[in-house]
Amino acid sequence: ARLVLHSATKYLGGHGDVMAGVVACDEEFAGHLRQVRFATGGVLHPLAGYLLLRGLATLPVRVRAASANAAELAGRLAADPRVTRVHYPRIGGAMIAFEVDGDPHGVIERVRLITPAVSLGSVDTLIQHPASISHRIVDAEDRRGAGVSDRLLRLSVGLEDVEDLWTDLDTALERPVRAAGRY
Repeated sequence: ARLVLHSATKYLGGHGDVMAGVVACDEEFAGHLRQVRFATGGVLHPLAGYLLLRGLATLPVRVRAASANAAELAGRLAADPRVTRVHYPRIGGAMIAFEVDGDPHGVIERVRLITPAVSLGSVDTLIQHPASISHRIVDAEDRRGAGVSDRLLRLSVGLEDVEDLWTDLDTALERPVRAAGRY
Protein backbone atom coordinates (compact mmCIF):
# COMPACT_ATOMS: atom_id res chain seq x y z
CA ALA A 1 0.00 0.00 0.00
CA ARG A 2 1.20 3.49 -0.75
CA LEU A 3 -0.40 4.88 2.39
CA VAL A 4 -1.04 3.26 5.79
CA LEU A 5 -2.78 5.08 8.65
CA HIS A 6 -2.37 3.78 12.19
CA SER A 7 -3.93 4.95 15.45
CA ALA A 8 -1.12 5.54 17.93
CA THR A 9 -3.80 6.27 20.53
CA LYS A 10 -4.37 2.56 21.13
CA TYR A 11 -1.63 -0.03 21.62
CA LEU A 12 1.37 2.14 20.72
CA GLY A 13 0.68 4.59 23.53
CA GLY A 14 -0.80 1.83 25.64
CA HIS A 15 -1.88 3.89 28.62
CA GLY A 16 -4.92 5.73 27.26
CA ASP A 17 -3.21 9.10 27.64
CA VAL A 18 -2.14 9.98 24.08
CA MET A 19 -4.13 11.02 21.04
CA ALA A 20 -2.00 10.60 17.95
CA GLY A 21 -1.75 8.89 14.61
CA VAL A 22 0.96 7.57 12.34
CA VAL A 23 1.17 7.83 8.56
CA ALA A 24 3.47 5.39 6.77
CA CYS A 25 4.00 6.27 3.13
CA ASP A 26 6.52 6.65 0.34
CA GLU A 27 8.90 9.62 0.21
CA GLU A 28 6.92 11.46 -2.47
CA PHE A 29 3.69 11.40 -0.47
CA ALA A 30 5.63 12.29 2.71
CA GLY A 31 6.75 15.48 0.97
CA HIS A 32 3.12 16.46 0.33
CA LEU A 33 2.23 15.70 3.94
CA ARG A 34 5.08 17.91 5.19
CA GLN A 35 3.67 20.79 3.12
CA VAL A 36 0.19 20.29 4.60
CA ARG A 37 1.63 20.03 8.11
CA PHE A 38 3.62 23.24 7.57
CA ALA A 39 0.52 25.08 6.29
CA THR A 40 -1.85 23.82 8.99
CA GLY A 41 0.47 23.55 11.98
CA GLY A 42 -0.62 19.99 12.71
CA VAL A 43 2.21 18.57 14.81
CA LEU A 44 2.34 16.27 17.79
CA HIS A 45 2.82 17.92 21.18
CA PRO A 46 6.26 17.08 22.64
CA LEU A 47 4.76 15.42 25.73
CA ALA A 48 2.61 13.19 23.52
CA GLY A 49 5.75 12.24 21.58
CA TYR A 50 7.51 11.35 24.82
CA LEU A 51 4.53 9.28 25.99
CA LEU A 52 4.48 7.41 22.67
CA LEU A 53 8.18 6.61 23.00
CA ARG A 54 7.51 5.38 26.53
CA GLY A 55 4.70 3.18 25.20
CA LEU A 56 6.83 1.75 22.40
CA ALA A 57 9.46 0.64 24.91
CA THR A 58 6.95 -1.63 26.64
CA LEU A 59 4.78 -2.60 23.64
CA PRO A 60 5.99 -6.21 23.23
CA VAL A 61 5.69 -6.96 26.95
CA ARG A 62 2.22 -5.39 27.17
CA VAL A 63 0.90 -7.18 24.08
CA ARG A 64 2.16 -10.58 25.29
CA ALA A 65 0.67 -10.11 28.77
CA ALA A 66 -2.68 -8.77 27.55
CA SER A 67 -2.92 -11.54 24.93
CA ALA A 68 -2.25 -14.22 27.56
CA ASN A 69 -4.94 -12.72 29.80
CA ALA A 70 -7.38 -12.55 26.89
CA ALA A 71 -6.76 -16.17 25.87
CA GLU A 72 -7.43 -17.33 29.42
CA LEU A 73 -10.59 -15.24 29.74
CA ALA A 74 -11.86 -16.31 26.30
CA GLY A 75 -11.52 -19.96 27.33
CA ARG A 76 -13.39 -19.37 30.58
CA LEU A 77 -16.11 -17.36 28.86
CA ALA A 78 -16.54 -20.08 26.20
CA ALA A 79 -17.11 -22.67 28.95
CA ASP A 80 -19.57 -20.49 30.89
CA PRO A 81 -23.28 -21.31 30.36
CA ARG A 82 -24.18 -17.62 30.87
CA VAL A 83 -22.27 -16.82 27.67
CA THR A 84 -23.83 -17.95 24.39
CA ARG A 85 -20.97 -17.17 22.03
CA VAL A 86 -17.34 -16.05 22.16
CA HIS A 87 -15.43 -14.40 19.31
CA TYR A 88 -11.69 -14.64 19.89
CA PRO A 89 -8.99 -15.17 17.26
CA ARG A 90 -6.91 -18.21 18.19
CA ILE A 91 -3.84 -16.41 16.84
CA GLY A 92 -3.88 -14.19 19.91
CA GLY A 93 -4.65 -10.60 20.65
CA ALA A 94 -6.30 -8.82 23.53
CA MET A 95 -9.80 -8.30 22.09
CA ILE A 96 -12.71 -10.58 22.98
CA ALA A 97 -16.30 -10.20 21.86
CA PHE A 98 -18.90 -12.32 23.62
CA GLU A 99 -22.67 -12.63 23.72
CA VAL A 100 -24.47 -13.01 27.01
CA ASP A 101 -27.63 -14.90 27.89
CA GLY A 102 -29.15 -11.95 29.69
CA ASP A 103 -29.04 -8.19 29.80
CA PRO A 104 -25.66 -6.94 28.54
CA HIS A 105 -26.25 -3.56 30.19
CA GLY A 106 -26.56 -5.32 33.54
CA VAL A 107 -23.17 -6.95 33.03
CA ILE A 108 -21.60 -3.55 32.35
CA GLU A 109 -23.34 -2.03 35.37
CA ARG A 110 -21.98 -4.76 37.66
CA VAL A 111 -18.29 -4.73 36.69
CA ARG A 112 -16.07 -3.03 39.27
CA LEU A 113 -12.46 -3.57 38.14
CA ILE A 114 -13.21 -3.47 34.40
CA THR A 115 -13.91 0.02 33.06
CA PRO A 116 -16.93 0.69 30.81
CA ALA A 117 -15.36 2.69 27.97
CA VAL A 118 -15.02 2.78 24.19
CA SER A 119 -11.36 2.27 23.36
CA LEU A 120 -8.80 -0.51 23.25
CA GLY A 121 -5.14 -1.24 23.72
CA SER A 122 -4.82 0.21 27.21
CA VAL A 123 -3.16 -1.33 30.25
CA ASP A 124 -6.67 -1.23 31.76
CA THR A 125 -9.38 -3.70 30.76
CA LEU A 126 -12.32 -1.97 29.06
CA ILE A 127 -15.82 -3.21 28.23
CA GLN A 128 -18.50 -1.78 25.95
CA HIS A 129 -21.86 -2.66 24.38
CA PRO A 130 -21.34 -2.05 20.63
CA ALA A 131 -25.05 -2.07 19.71
CA SER A 132 -25.73 0.97 21.88
CA ILE A 133 -22.36 2.73 21.62
CA SER A 134 -20.06 2.30 18.62
CA HIS A 135 -22.73 0.84 16.28
CA ARG A 136 -25.81 2.70 17.53
CA ILE A 137 -26.35 4.60 14.26
CA VAL A 138 -26.18 1.43 12.15
CA ASP A 139 -29.56 0.03 11.11
CA ALA A 140 -30.43 -2.84 13.51
CA GLU A 141 -30.87 -5.39 10.70
CA ASP A 142 -27.57 -4.40 9.08
CA ARG A 143 -25.84 -4.43 12.46
CA ARG A 144 -27.10 -7.94 13.30
CA GLY A 145 -26.20 -9.08 9.78
CA ALA A 146 -22.64 -7.95 10.46
CA GLY A 147 -22.56 -10.02 13.66
CA VAL A 148 -23.16 -7.21 16.14
CA SER A 149 -26.06 -8.61 18.12
CA ASP A 150 -27.94 -6.79 20.86
CA ARG A 151 -26.31 -9.07 23.45
CA LEU A 152 -22.73 -8.64 22.24
CA LEU A 153 -20.12 -7.16 24.58
CA ARG A 154 -16.62 -6.14 23.55
CA LEU A 155 -13.77 -6.59 26.00
CA SER A 156 -10.34 -5.03 25.48
CA VAL A 157 -8.19 -6.95 27.95
CA GLY A 158 -5.47 -5.16 29.86
CA LEU A 159 -2.72 -6.09 32.29
CA GLU A 160 -4.62 -6.68 35.51
CA ASP A 161 -4.29 -10.05 37.23
CA VAL A 162 -6.35 -12.55 35.23
CA GLU A 163 -7.95 -13.99 38.39
CA ASP A 164 -9.11 -10.51 39.41
CA LEU A 165 -10.54 -9.97 35.93
CA TRP A 166 -12.34 -13.32 35.98
CA THR A 167 -13.78 -12.63 39.44
CA ASP A 168 -15.14 -9.31 38.15
CA LEU A 169 -16.66 -10.91 35.03
CA ASP A 170 -18.02 -13.90 36.95
CA THR A 171 -19.78 -11.59 39.41
CA ALA A 172 -21.06 -9.31 36.63
CA LEU A 173 -22.45 -12.26 34.66
CA GLU A 174 -24.82 -13.28 37.44
CA ARG A 175 -28.13 -13.75 35.67
CA PRO A 176 -30.08 -10.50 36.06
CA VAL A 177 -33.81 -9.99 35.90
CA ARG A 178 -34.42 -9.13 32.25
CA ALA A 179 -35.19 -5.48 31.75
CA ALA A 180 -38.06 -4.86 29.36
CA GLY A 181 -37.00 -3.29 26.08
CA ARG A 182 -33.27 -3.29 26.87
CA TYR A 183 -32.29 -5.75 24.12
